[in-house]
Amino acid sequence: MTLAPPPPAPGASNSAPETPLTLPCVMAFNSNDPSGAGGLAADLTTIASASGYGLPVVTGTYIRDTSEIRDHFAFDEEAVDEQARCALEDVTVVAFKVGFLGSPDIVATVAEIASDYPEVPLIAYMGDLSWWDDLSRDTYLDAVEELLLPQTTVLVGNHSSLCRWLLPEWESDKPPGPRDVARAAAEHGVSYTLVTGFNAADQYLESHLATPESVLATARYERFEATFTGAGDTLSAALAALLAAGADLQTAVAEALTYLDQCLDAGFQPGMGHAVPDRMFWAHDDDEPATGETEDEPATIDFPLDNTRH
Repeated sequence: MTLAPPPPAPGASNSAPETPLTLPCVMAFNSNDPSGAGGLAADLTTIASASGYGLPVVTGTYIRDTSEIRDHFAFDEEAVDEQARCALEDVTVVAFKVGFLGSPDIVATVAEIASDYPEVPLIAYMGDLSWWDDLSRDTYLDAVEELLLPQTTVLVGNHSSLCRWLLPEWESDKPPGPRDVARAAAEHGVSYTLVTGFNAADQYLESHLATPESVLATARYERFEATFTGAGDTLSAALAALLAAGADLQTAVAEALTYLDQCLDAGFQPGMGHAVPDRMFWAHDDDEPATGETEDEPATIDFPLDNTRH
């Protein structure tokens, strides 16, 4: 992942080139999060960190702080449709990232837009909806299953959230594996599933990229003690941006997971609630210690993939 532009060569001009550089453009459908922890704030910062250009389509807004979601207000589906189509008529988008859409009508709208661009990969993130009332949640998930999942290239989500949704009648004493979750998603048309948060031995967590037939990639991380908000949006937006930049799927997944782990390791607590990922960790001055650190104990942000923590 390209996190920052290289410095100009000695003697090179700092003036802009005659032909502007083209960045890979990612359209993000998501809700506004006024706490900055997730939602479109997470999407845009992450896409920019991956040297992409984000096109935000606001589907509604949370009423929330860093502790909890208190309410959500969805936009009118026509407003969502007009936002997206106006931008799509102007800009060539090479990936879609879909977060929380807020209503079945908006799910239908986004699915219809995606169907008009079948060559564009769609990365969908399904977060924890336990804060929502049962009727609204079930109606929304039914719409996602029927309309959006058939358009989805990669479904991203936490193991427990995806199992509650896709495998509600699981009866085995052994929890569903990555292929089980991928198989359930594939029944609705999903090509690949990236499942995070598998409990492993020795206080580790695992993430798996899977299809019904095989596990294509696995990453293992030491469990992180802090409770974070916004990790799922960060991971899925990073994956969308890396795919937009031309990375193959397995490489994009590995780099997105590494980026997320670095964001979490550099995470901070802006309010009285949960910690949030520092998606711009790479932009900080290395000579200035982060809050709570001393110059003798600088932050470490570059971890190998198999030795990082979540």
